Formats: sequence, C-alpha cells, structure tokens
Amino acid sequence: MGTWSRKGLKEKAKIRLKANYWKAVLVGLLAVLIGGGGSAASGVSSGVQSSSTDVIGDSIVNRIPYISPAGTIMIILFALAVACIAIAIAIVLNVLLINPLEIGRARFFHRDLEENAEIKEVCFTFDRGYKNGVKIMFFRDLYTVLWSLLFIIPGIVKSYEYRMIPYILGENPDMNREQAFAMSKQMMDGNKWNTFVLDLSFILWDLLGACTMGILHVFYIEPYKRLTDAGLYQTLKEQMIARTENVVGEQ
Repeated sequence: MGTWSRKGLKEKAKIRLKANYWKAVLVGLLAVLIGGGGSAASGVSSGVQSSSTDVIGDSIVNRIPYISPAGTIMIILFALAVACIAIAIAIVLNVLLINPLEIGRARFFHRDLEENAEIKEVCFTFDRGYKNGVKIMFFRDLYTVLWSLLFIIPGIVKSYEYRMIPYILGENPDMNREQAFAMSKQMMDGNKWNTFVLDLSFILWDLLGACTMGILHVFYIEPYKRLTDAGLYQTLKEQMIARTENVVGEQ
C-alpha cells in the first residue's frame, strides 16, 4: 500500500478544472443527473405541496367517493403493477444507458487530468466494448446490492472496493469481468478508509451546494469531485504498477 495526499489530489483537480472548465462542467452536469442531483429542489417542492395540502385537505376529504373492498384491491394491484413497470424501466435504463455513460464520464475526467479532454469521451463505451461494459457494470451493481442486504455496511465496503471499475473499463474496454474486479480490488486494498475520508472532506461543499439548490454542484462541485476521484485512480494505478514491477524485480 502506498501513500497519497488528499490535498495533492484536490490541488491538481482545481488546476485541471480551470484549464478545461466548460467541458468539465457539462460532463459534471451529467454526473449530477446520473446521481440524482435534483434532491434539493425536490425537497423544496415537497414542502410546498405539504403546506398546500394542509390548507385544502379538510375541504376535499368529504368529497372522496366510497370505494368497495374489491375496488380497493384493484386499485392497489394497479398501483403495484405501475410501480413494477416503473422499476423495470429504471433498471433497463440504468443497465443499458446510465452505466455506459458512467464509464465514459470516468474516461473523460481521467484523460482531462493530463490534457483537455473532449466531451465525446462520454460516449466512448457506445463505440467500443459496449456489451462488455454493460455486463461488468451490471455485475458491479448486482454485487453491491446483494452485499447491501447484509446490514448496509458490507455494501458500502464493497462499493469502495468496486469504485475503480468505471475508470478501468474506460482505459481497458475489452478487459474481462474477473480482471476488472480483481484490479479494482487490488487498487483499493488498504485505501478504502482513506478514500472514505476523502469523500467526507467534500461534505461542506455538498452542504453549500444544497443551499444553492444544486447550482454550485453543477458549476463547480461535481467536476471538482470527479477530477479528484480521477486523480485518485491515476495515483492508485501508478502505485499498483510500481508494486508489480518491484515484485518482478525481486524475482
């Protein structure tokens, strides 16, 4: 296990963000959309809706028509069917669209560390290694969900273990599943806690972004965080290569 500095990763991320700002912002916006960045706005919306309901609730309660038990059961079944269809559509979109875009996003920010990356990198997976990327990212999500069933904590640990998979596939689109998982595990071995602390170091930024209704997330926080994460990947990859070369040299 090597050492790395949160400050160093963040400083480089800030420099690179300035160098290719608007493209990083556009790709960062994609990160917000993928990650559900509209939570602050939805919270405000729900608050307004709640206050309105308190005012008009009493006036409409007496107008609700009587529904028989059989009708109630039909309504419940219909609602469940709609919910199942919505969940199925969301899963399909995540597997076939969002996950490939996540790989492309990771590729963009990784390449942006050394040069001004182009936005077209986001669509990289659709041109190369699409089926492989879809399959590996599906298993990443599946394993994370299954581990999360064990009281959440194992799922969090595994999510950090699998964290580098999008970056790995962004550089190696034809790498098989076993190699991708093994490489991410090797890179994150001994680095999960420090990476967790790195994520926590952005908490004040996240709170500030929430206060701006997500605007600051789009125009600064998300690209800043993504470049920092890409810098972590690059650092861990270099450390892994150095360890491998040392082992080979000793032999």
